[in-house]
Amino acid sequence: MAIALLTDFGTRDYFVAAMKGVILSINPRAVVVDITHEVPPQDVWTGAFILASAYKWFPRGTIFVAVVDPGVGTERAPLLLRTRRYFFVGPDNGVLSLAAEEDGVEEAYRIEARLPQLSATFHGRDVFAPAAAYLSLGVEPRMLGIPVATWVRLGRPSAEVAGGEMRARTIYVDRFGNVYTSARGEVFQIASWGDVLCIEVGGRVIEAKFVETYGRARPGETVALINSEGYLEVAVVMGNAAAAHGLKAGLDLKIRRCS
Repeated sequence: MAIALLTDFGTRDYFVAAMKGVILSINPRAVVVDITHEVPPQDVWTGAFILASAYKWFPRGTIFVAVVDPGVGTERAPLLLRTRRYFFVGPDNGVLSLAAEEDGVEEAYRIEARLPQLSATFHGRDVFAPAAAYLSLGVEPRMLGIPVATWVRLGRPSAEVAGGEMRARTIYVDRFGNVYTSARGEVFQIASWGDVLCIEVGGRVIEAKFVETYGRARPGETVALINSEGYLEVAVVMGNAAAAHGLKAGLDLKIRRCS
């Protein structure tokens, strides 16, 4: 059974290695896979978004451990969710919620199992890694914690269309500088392929050609397209849209077809 890790730990320090060491000490046969360890520090939303974008491509039964945990050592609960096809382990701060709720949560537990010596600052190693390892050995979730009825849920990104204008937000920037927005198919209510979109952000307007794929425009041209996750994306062909237009996650957008 695979255990897939997502953290904001980076790879410079020993943190990820320590988690893997705990997992393999409990289950030497575990298959440990890295989703990413480059979530921006303490950015729960980005961690949740990446997890929700990746989890569905893994085989049934995969155990996901997501540790983006600015509340480590506080009253926030360590959470284990059994969904229709998977297990999700991590802090109860919303980082698990987008993926787990999409797959359908069937059981939820506050994790009580942990290493004998529990630190106040590294629950990834001391709580979440052992819980995942025991799950990979076939231990039932009820043996690792106590049932809970509620957990923190993050709101899903959305967009609204009214009067020929769409209101959305930037929600993610990938390593290419492509900027994901919260808009999806709603864009077809205001535009068709080949139209130019006027994207207002921070009092300025970015013009982007609405195309099916990057190759439909010239290098250096700003485009808008529906990306592989179904979101409306702003990109610069062979370039970096975030850098070129000063964009980042969390910005409000007004989008319309340019007249």
